[in-house]
Amino acid sequence: MLKTVLRAALSTTFVTLAAAITLAAPAASAATPAQLLNTYAAEAARQTPGFQPSAQRGAELYARRFTASEKMPACATCHTDSPLQAGRHAVTGKAIKPLAPRAEPARFTDPAKVEKWFRRNCSEVTGRECSAAEKADFIRFMTEGS
Repeated sequence: MLKTVLRAALSTTFVTLAAAITLAAPAASAATPAQLLNTYAAEAARQTPGFQPSAQRGAELYARRFTASEKMPACATCHTDSPLQAGRHAVTGKAIKPLAPRAEPARFTDPAKVEKWFRRNCSEVTGRECSAAEKADFIRFMTEGS
């Protein structure tokens, strides 16, 4: 009898906890481009005191041609010269929505997705992970300079 009562109590507690986590998760992952920019800028400032994000440096990173990949030497290879325009993946041919939040409001609003795509695209294009400073500059360019 006690075993049954305990099992029911634990089951109810687990369901309640799972529901709370599920409901809280979207709120916890929602962000704005400015919030993500501030997060990366703060991390960069810890590494380089006085760091300030620059749309100019972000634009230079976006357009710069790297040697890590012949098929994807620059961000603009897939994302076009204008982040306001839709692009196409150079290898797969898959359509890519514009990068600039002015053209695609969902951009830079999900921290997990942002990190996933920075990790993947920086590795493919530059041959390494991007630094916090580069990410801050990139987002500044996408939100203010594109």
